[in-house]
Amino acid sequence: MPLFLEILSILLILFFIKIILISIFFYREIKAAQAKDPAARSFLEVLLLYQGLHAVINHRIAHFFYKRHLFFLARLVSQISRYLTAIEIHPGAQIGRSFFIDHGAGVVIGETAIIGDNVLLYQGVTLGGTGLEKGKRHPTIGNNVVIGAGAKVLGNITVGDNSYIGANAVVIKDVPANSTVVGVPGRITKQDGKKIDISLDHIHILDPIMQSIEELEKRIKKLENKD
Repeated sequence: MPLFLEILSILLILFFIKIILISIFFYREIKAAQAKDPAARSFLEVLLLYQGLHAVINHRIAHFFYKRHLFFLARLVSQISRYLTAIEIHPGAQIGRSFFIDHGAGVVIGETAIIGDNVLLYQGVTLGGTGLEKGKRHPTIGNNVVIGAGAKVLGNITVGDNSYIGANAVVIKDVPANSTVVGVPGRITKQDGKKIDISLDHIHILDPIMQSIEELEKRIKKLENKD
């Protein structure tokens, strides 16, 4: 067999081994992408073509090096991944299972960010720090959280489980569990203390100011009817 064909055969074998390993170790992330992206047509499509998945895979590798204090190597993997996926995840960030970045372009996740399980991020999201303080300076995101396109979650704050951050919101304060946040700066509205259904509609969500106005209108109508 010619040397070229031998090399090609070895590369194909390594490629298939890589695909099998990714399918096993990132099965939850692939299934999460299928569940949360209506455009995902097959397991194989997500596996091969979704930059959000590959950003997470590269981050796991970078984080492995980071925890062993191989900081330069960790950052090198992170920067290569950023170039290939347009998603920047610092190797120090801690990310849970079933994490999915939809589209992903422009997403930035800082060094001390902590992300729980089953979290969905849209394009343009920033989990960033404020100021030059050391230590924990990036957000902690709970489980089952959705963060809409262009949203900025800044500082050492906590976003509670099952919360929903609206598109382009700027969040600089803690968010209780089962809440929706909209606007600049972010305003919080409770969803009757219930878990929010992940419908992926991250623009048509409740606005607390509109809720207050509607309540005032109802009160005025009641007072007018009494007269």
